Amino acid sequence: MTYYESTGHLLLTPVDREAPARVVRLRELGLGERPDTELDAFSRRIAQTLGAPYAGVNFIGEERQFFAGLHHEADAPASGYPARVLARDQGYCPHVVVRRRALVLEDVRDFARFAGNAVVDESGVRSYLGAPLTDRQGIVLGTVCAVDGVPRRWGMDGLATMKALAAELVALLLHEGEERRD
Repeated sequence: MTYYESTGHLLLTPVDREAPARVVRLRELGLGERPDTELDAFSRRIAQTLGAPYAGVNFIGEERQFFAGLHHEADAPASGYPARVLARDQGYCPHVVVRRRALVLEDVRDFARFAGNAVVDESGVRSYLGAPLTDRQGIVLGTVCAVDGVPRRWGMDGLATMKALAAELVALLLHEGEERRD
């Protein structure tokens, strides 16, 4: 579904009506407020598995995104990307969260809606693959994602791999969240 401002302009970042419930759930699970070395390691695994220079575990709040897990290859171009914190209107993970399904962008410049994003101009992002982290209550907590500075074909195998990694991470996060509460 496409969302418009009251002025009729296309919103580049979709309206996120589930954000308040997500923020509460993230707090319950103790997620999204600080970097996590285990999530950094999981991000490294995503990058290595998909052969991508950048990967992350991103939790989306009402106003910002927080990469609790983040990885970039040592030889990846130094562009200031990725950062741990991004505004909610930057990048592609907020789209995954609102859509509630994976997003594959082989070349972000092929899509007017995505090409005009700050991460393209400021950071040189050219391709993106992300999948939602959906808990047992049906709340999308955030995403796992891989990013490259060049166009790339992620393919059906890449998409299936990312979805499997998302499901694995959700199981780990929920297990650890339950342990924290006990």
